[in-house]
Amino acid sequence: MAETMQFDLVSPERSLMSAQVTAVSIPGAEGDLTAMPMHAPMITTLRPGILKVETEKGTQEFVVTGGFAEIGASVTVLAEKAVPHADMDQATYEALVQEAHESYLSLKAADTGNEPGRVAEAAKLLQDMVAVGTHIGLDPKQPNL
Repeated sequence: MAETMQFDLVSPERSLMSAQVTAVSIPGAEGDLTAMPMHAPMITTLRPGILKVETEKGTQEFVVTGGFAEIGASVTVLAEKAVPHADMDQATYEALVQEAHESYLSLKAADTGNEPGRVAEAAKLLQDMVAVGTHIGLDPKQPNL
């Protein structure tokens, strides 16, 4: 029997998963990482991507749009939005991309003054959301930047 750790995935709407797991692959803002039992403690921000959770019964995947992951004796992911991969359809994906696009346009139109990095971050978020669609086999929506 493989060593396990407690894993919790929570979004503002609900708790999506709470289970003993053997590994969690996390789309970190600084790069992908896999947390396993006895991982060094750390906190990382998430970028849009696929969160893979391995249990002794199989693998579950979730599409996340951002948030934080706290790794220690257990792993807790606080996602801005999270949708089980099985529930992700074209309409849901397009709504997420549209939301990211509207955020980008809003920041671009606003006078960011000494905060031009916020527009670049919104553009990166939008590009990452488009890439997620390609990765999970949906028609990637290509908004104009």
